[in-house]
Amino acid sequence: MKFIHIADVHFDMPFTTLEGRKLSENRRLEQRNAFKKVIEYIKENDIPYLFICGDLYEHEYVKKSTIEYINKLFETIPNTKIYIVPGNHDPYIKNSYYARFNWASNVKIFKEEVEKIENDNICIYGYGFEDFYMKKSEEKQIQIEDKNKINILLTHGTLDGDKSGEILYNPISKSELNKLGVNYIGLGHIHKISYKDEPNQNIVYPGSLISLGFDELGSHRNDLWRNR
Repeated sequence: MKFIHIADVHFDMPFTTLEGRKLSENRRLEQRNAFKKVIEYIKENDIPYLFICGDLYEHEYVKKSTIEYINKLFETIPNTKIYIVPGNHDPYIKNSYYARFNWASNVKIFKEEVEKIENDNICIYGYGFEDFYMKKSEEKQIQIEDKNKINILLTHGTLDGDKSGEILYNPISKSELNKLGVNYIGLGHIHKISYKDEPNQNIVYPGSLISLGFDELGSHRNDLWRNR
């Protein structure tokens, strides 16, 4: 199967470390351009699935016009099924755009309870944040019913967060994930691309589309579309 997996776009991030309003505005424009390239790639290559694993936007700062921009791009790929798991920066809360905006018909937004979606020979399991913190992970609630199908898990969180002490953001156990027998595990939250040095690893952080701070050096997802 073909799919695109992205995370941590952080639309309308304030970029407070940049000096001057103009620099911040330019960086937010680069966010839009990077995201648009992803959508264009999907359209040109007939990609049937787009997985967005959290922190699509900044709940505190995002503008309605930005949400409308995102949704209009979604509408340009009606044959692509779009699955979104909210993260700690864009949780599915009562006043969030996930809850109160009329999203395109090809968009599915997961909540905190694990949900399974079946498409032909594919089963997609997903769960996300319904608050700015999630101290308990839900991977133990997943039961793979048919291992002859392609099984995919989508969530946003910290891999082995219990071991590192980072327990506030969905601390996911790598050993528990490996027990599931899932073919692909799409994550978000860590802005660095995780699979670059581990090509056979099925637990993947795609990294952020663009660098979001001076401490985020190296390749980012936008590099894949930079020269298109």
